[in-house]
Amino acid sequence: MANEATTNLPQYTERTITDFKSRLVGGGARPNLFECVLNFPDGLGVTPDADFRFMIKAAQIPGSNISTIPVPFRGRTLKIAGDRTFDPWTITVINDTNYKIRNAFEKWMNFMNRHDDNAGVITPAAYQREMLVYQLGRGVVNEGGASGASLPATASSMPVLKTYKFFGCWPSDITPMELSYDSSDTIQDFQVTLQYQWWDTYEQNSSTSMLGTSETT
Repeated sequence: MANEATTNLPQYTERTITDFKSRLVGGGARPNLFECVLNFPDGLGVTPDADFRFMIKAAQIPGSNISTIPVPFRGRTLKIAGDRTFDPWTITVINDTNYKIRNAFEKWMNFMNRHDDNAGVITPAAYQREMLVYQLGRGVVNEGGASGASLPATASSMPVLKTYKFFGCWPSDITPMELSYDSSDTIQDFQVTLQYQWWDTYEQNSSTSMLGTSETT
């Protein structure tokens, strides 16, 4: 049987910069085109507005992890798929002079476990919420070639390339913000680490799970 690694090798003429350009659909996804949607427990009196979306300066598309179960066998090791784990989701927030988002997360953490008496809300459904991150596109809607391409109208929505939804989120850590006379030409920011139960993902212009997940919190 022929070795596919050698029989399917491309020719030089099939791997030109022009070939590469034709396959880079949409110019590639950009890491700075994203938007996060935060939700907070009802008992906090916090209503997220557009400011919450603008001030999230960094986030992540989540990874996917399945542990390995090693099973020894006669001097070799068979690797079996183990349990799935979900790494925490971390966002970086620009701090405005109202401390709006930091105040909201501080209230949320105090809601779960108060500073002064170790009491708090214990029902997960009461303190856990869903979060979303959208990978956005650049917005050219007409792809009729160089002569037919056009910019989107100013009223057009930015295209959503992919959506990730995090179920059962709650904040486990808010980083400190350093204060110093030596700091200049900078705006304060801080990070929030969010734990969650699982994530799901949705393709462009679809509300159906790409993974076939049907559970909700």
